[in-house]
Amino acid sequence: MQGAPIGTEQVSVSANADGWTIRATGRLGIPVSLSTARFEVQYDRDWKPKSLNIEASLRGQPLLIATRFVNGSAISDITQAGQQTQKIDAVAADTVLLPNMFFGAYEALALRLAAVQPGTDLRAYVVPQVEVALTLTGVSDERIQTSARTIEAKRYAISFANPGGAIPAEIWVDEHSRLLRFRVPAQSLEVARDDVASVSSRVERLTRQTDQRVNIPANGFNLAATISKPLDSQQNPARRLPAVVLVPGSGPVDRDETVAGIAVFAQLANAIADTGFLVVRYDKRGIGQSGGRDESATVQDFAEDVRAVLAYLSKRKDVDRARMVVVGHSEGGFSGMLAASQEKKKVAGLVLIATPGTTGGELVLEQQRHLLDRSNIPEDEKQNRVNLQVKIQTAVLTGTGWESIPAAYRRQADTPWFRSFLTFEPGRVVLKVSQPMLILQGDRDRQVAVRHAQLLADLAKQRKTNRGVDVVVIDGINHLLVPAPSGEIEEYPTLPDKQVSAKLIDALNFWLKGKFNVDPAHAGR
Repeated sequence: MQGAPIGTEQVSVSANADGWTIRATGRLGIPVSLSTARFEVQYDRDWKPKSLNIEASLRGQPLLIATRFVNGSAISDITQAGQQTQKIDAVAADTVLLPNMFFGAYEALALRLAAVQPGTDLRAYVVPQVEVALTLTGVSDERIQTSARTIEAKRYAISFANPGGAIPAEIWVDEHSRLLRFRVPAQSLEVARDDVASVSSRVERLTRQTDQRVNIPANGFNLAATISKPLDSQQNPARRLPAVVLVPGSGPVDRDETVAGIAVFAQLANAIADTGFLVVRYDKRGIGQSGGRDESATVQDFAEDVRAVLAYLSKRKDVDRARMVVVGHSEGGFSGMLAASQEKKKVAGLVLIATPGTTGGELVLEQQRHLLDRSNIPEDEKQNRVNLQVKIQTAVLTGTGWESIPAAYRRQADTPWFRSFLTFEPGRVVLKVSQPMLILQGDRDRQVAVRHAQLLADLAKQRKTNRGVDVVVIDGINHLLVPAPSGEIEEYPTLPDKQVSAKLIDALNFWLKGKFNVDPAHAGR
């Protein structure tokens, strides 16, 4: 709940000639404070509930519920906080029993949904409170890769018609319709089975027939990665392909660089591979299936990871070592340009997408001023917040002045990564990049404003060894490279179009093919 683990349940599901039985025990900590010694619900073979029995402790007080179902009525005997009551509710004959905070109960719903079509209504009884309508609003297929296997999953979108308003949720199930995940985004609640809750599991957002999962040796750990290749590469496995390394931006993103449901790198990898390139995308260190630790990593450390990927590609027999290109998105452009400046013989080209052209410190202040300009707070308060941010950044860089800054801000800001980000100067690094460059930018990017593209281009033109720089600004797209009305961060979760702009993909592929002489016959194959 709220992004923090609060407990576990152990659940079993069994079936025999008489019907289904679901049993569970568990313990949930603060803020729920629920300890379950016995949870047992029984259904007949047609999913009509027969009985529910709960023996638990809620916030230190006994909680006992025994519910039986007779002729369309649910009769519950309840003991809570020393008080005994009985409650009778009219319920549907095949209602699904979903008492609050007993998540084993959702195994029944997971099994039931396999036979339900989108648009269908079910009845759900929140024992012993109220029966509500539950609507299946959509179904999609998902693939979850764990350390042991790949799970072919289904994701059911559902909506509870609660008295206070509809509550959307998700139920994920495996190949046997067993519960994998239950999510209620509006309540920041997620329940996940232990195998998919592991940091080593990941949802495969977009896969190709030619995809290959690999582990790339880095500095004392492995980077877990996916290599995507043109579909016709299977016909000529000996052919050496030009290669592209996708470098992710800031934050704990995996190889697909999924933000707000938009799998930016999964889509880019697929489109670039269709053009004739071998494409590598990887989980950042300490994220997903990659080893290492991200909390102590700096921009330079992330650049070392890019160099590790380049070293790995240089040894592959299906890679043309003279045609390896680094593509960095957002902060990944910083790490990408560092790697390109240090690996002049290995990197043939550099692409910067939505990459800042100022120091990280200047960018943070610019982003803050943009947010404040859109707020209705008084001008003096706006200035106070800017002043505080300046003090925080000064304290991060000097190590002094923390005594006048709230401790919570220090815990967030006083990190090796933030220090390296604040002081990173793209102007100095770009001058050391001799390779041809492409700069791509969305004109509705509110995280890295469009002016940064020209700043980077002007810097690149000052290089002593200047093999050319091209700038393309794509109209109508935001920082996540998808069409957006305003480009503001708050609209990310509600964007209906989650496809990376075709204009951006076309511009990127046109430059890659033109610079690295890819046979156009591979495009789209």
